[in-house]
Amino acid sequence: MRAATLARVAALTLPALHAAPSVTALPALRRRLLPGLHGLGTPDRVALTFDDGPDPESTGHVLDVLAAHRVRATFFVLGAMLRRNPALGRRLIDDGHEVAVHGWTHDNLLLRGPARTVRDLTRAYDLVTDVTGSAPRFLRPPYGVLTAAALVAARRLRLRPVLWSCWGRDWTATATADTVARTVLSGLDGGGTILLHDSSRTAAPGAWRAGLAALPRVLAECRRRGWQVGPLSGHGLPAR
Repeated sequence: MRAATLARVAALTLPALHAAPSVTALPALRRRLLPGLHGLGTPDRVALTFDDGPDPESTGHVLDVLAAHRVRATFFVLGAMLRRNPALGRRLIDDGHEVAVHGWTHDNLLLRGPARTVRDLTRAYDLVTDVTGSAPRFLRPPYGVLTAAALVAARRLRLRPVLWSCWGRDWTATATADTVARTVLSGLDGGGTILLHDSSRTAAPGAWRAGLAALPRVLAECRRRGWQVGPLSGHGLPAR
């Protein structure tokens, strides 16, 4: 009887422990309690990040705009996308950008078991290292949802989880250059981290065009406010 009771308790407790870190997906909570996870760095800087690539349809256009503005960024890549497009992964590095881990596929980690989560994140980490020639430093899980297994994998791989302080909602079918720019800038302060997307493979088809069109306006406003835009490395994130 006692063994059966313990088994029932474990069946209820383990999923809760696995899901507990997912509360950090709430922006107000992580901004107050976990500023590093929120992406808050030194107040004279802004970190620019892109998710979901590399994508042959769109990533090159993003890189061209960044090159024209002499801005570098952090690209959180999906392992499955990088495996299909390794030349784009190498171009990210050649252009001076930083490559980080977004996962293997764009699945919510709450729907994956611990063993598969660790395996998939390790697989993505290894591929980034092989393609780019350097080990990634940062992890951003799909949808910003962390789990206990993701944190275990991050610790093993020496990846620092970083989410974002503002986004452009550039994945929606109704996004425009104006809505993306206004949404980003309304939530952006010095020291913040911007989330945009260089691929629409997990979003509304073609939505990346709105983010691309908004990018020059966002960069110009950051310059006007005296903020240096760059990747997460050197952003001055607080010690963990």
